[in-house]
This record gives sequence, structure tokens and C-alpha cells, in this order.
Amino acid sequence: MPVLAAVPPRPRRRLSRSAALTGTALLCAVAVLVTAARTERREPVGDRTVGEVTRVGVAAGASVPAYLRAAADELARLTDAEPPATGTYALVSFAAYLTPQRVAATLGGAPVSAVVARVPLAGRQTEIVRIAALRVPQDVVAGMAEVAGRKDREAADYRTRAAAPAASADPELRRLYDTGARVAAEEAAAYRSGCACVYAAVIRTTADGLRGLAARPGVRAVDPAPEVIRLDRTVFTPPLPEQRDLARPPADAALTGPSGTPARDVPSVGDSSEAARSVSGPSPGSGGPAPGGAPASTAPTSADAVGGGAGAAHR
Repeated sequence: MPVLAAVPPRPRRRLSRSAALTGTALLCAVAVLVTAARTERREPVGDRTVGEVTRVGVAAGASVPAYLRAAADELARLTDAEPPATGTYALVSFAAYLTPQRVAATLGGAPVSAVVARVPLAGRQTEIVRIAALRVPQDVVAGMAEVAGRKDREAADYRTRAAAPAASADPELRRLYDTGARVAAEEAAAYRSGCACVYAAVIRTTADGLRGLAARPGVRAVDPAPEVIRLDRTVFTPPLPEQRDLARPPADAALTGPSGTPARDVPSVGDSSEAARSVSGPSPGSGGPAPGGAPASTAPTSADAVGGGAGAAHR
């Protein structure tokens, strides 16, 4: 510390009681402000990602060939300097619907986070499900079994509604309920058997690992998404294997009445999925709520399906 020069003593001035109290109050106020400032710096910053959703995949109505080219271009530009040290997330689309065992063989040991599946029934729009799967094929098989159980409950609910007086008095409504029950039962049976239903996977690995995966047989596209941080705030929309020109829903006979006119109150379908062990979001195509409050998904659907918060579009 610097040495202070000696100064002549100055006469002491006695502080009045009020002045002393004023000084003490000022010191206390300063201490409170300092403490508050320190406390504020220690408080955790709020989660700024709430309300933001990232979408990875092909948009509804968009060109599938253009999407595949864009994904390939982004993969070619990707470097390991861009994503975190743990690698980058990517959406892997398959050229065909695969069984859980074929998924494992096609990915060749790549680290998986989830798979996307639907039962490819001819002439039907079936529900898309996203199944968390760290171990393939074990977790995929287990997730399919959970979906099968839910589909059994949906089929039973549709049958109950079809037998209700309201449906008995309305042949078209009865037909829709019967169709919903039949489709749900077929989905349950397919998932329970470990069907060839998986058409995409979400993985996380290095840039070189992603490029190597893109060259494997059966892989249609690898769409890197280095901007993805939280899977629970990301919606994945891979193209269906049968989609070759535009990302549009497959034709569904249940969406038209016997005369070819649009049917009303079609059982709920949609175009996306959400994260969880076995969580469904409606399948390609969109529709309103199921008639009479038909069974909804047992877990939240994605923002795409329910018109959730605004988000950044990946492609």
C-alpha cells in the first residue's frame, strides 16, 4: 500500500446522533445492494429454449428429391468443428420399411437415440410413432409392444363407439368407427409381431461417422442437424419410403365416403411425432379430432400435429 505523508492533526468534529444514524443507514443500504447484486449473479439463467421447436426433415408438400439433395450437400459441408464434441444429431431415412433387426444391421452399430415407424397398410393412413431406442433392436421391440397395447385399447374404444346409439342411427359414422377399429387392430397385430415398420432413425455421431453411414446399403439420406440440442424440443419429419416426388399423405379410402365425397369426422391422423419411449403423433395427412372424442395418443403429440410453439425450421 502507498505510504501516506504525515499531516497535522485536525480538530475532531463530533457527529450528531442524527448524522450518525444517517451514515449507518447508508452503509446498510450499500451492503444490501452489494448482496443483491452478488445473489443475482448466482441465480441460474432461465431456459431460453422453452417455446422453441426445431424441425428436421422434409416439410409437408415439399419436393422429396430437393430435400435429399439438400441433406447430402449439408452432410458434405459438415465438419467436426461445428457440432459438440459428442457429435451431431442426424435424421437417417431408410429406403424401405425395416424390422427392428434390419434397423440394427443397416445402421451398423451407429449410436441411436430414437426410431420413427408406421405400419404401412395399403390404402390407409396409419399413425407415426417415435420410439426412444438406445439399444437396437431390443428397445425397438419393447417400444413396439407398448404401442401394440395402446392400439388394442384404441380398437376396443372404437368398437364401443360403433355400438352406441348415435352410430347406429348414422351409417356413415358407424362405418368410420368400424374402420378405425379395424385399422387400430391391424396396427396392434403388426407392432406385436415386430413388423417391418421402421423407416427412419435419429442418431448422434461424428461427421465422418455420418458420411460413412450415408454410404451404407438401405440408407436413403442422412440429414445432419448440428443445431439440435434437445430432442424433446425437436420434431423429425423423414420422408416415407414410398414418397418419391412430394411429401404428401398416402391415399386413404377412409377419408372419402361411399360416393367418393369427403367423409366427415375422420379418425385423427396427422404428420409428425414427439419424443418419448413410445410416443405417437398423427400419421401423414391431417385431420381433426376423432369423432365423439375418439382415443387420443397416450403421450403429447408434436408441435406440427397440434400447432405448438414457433420454432426454427431446419429444412
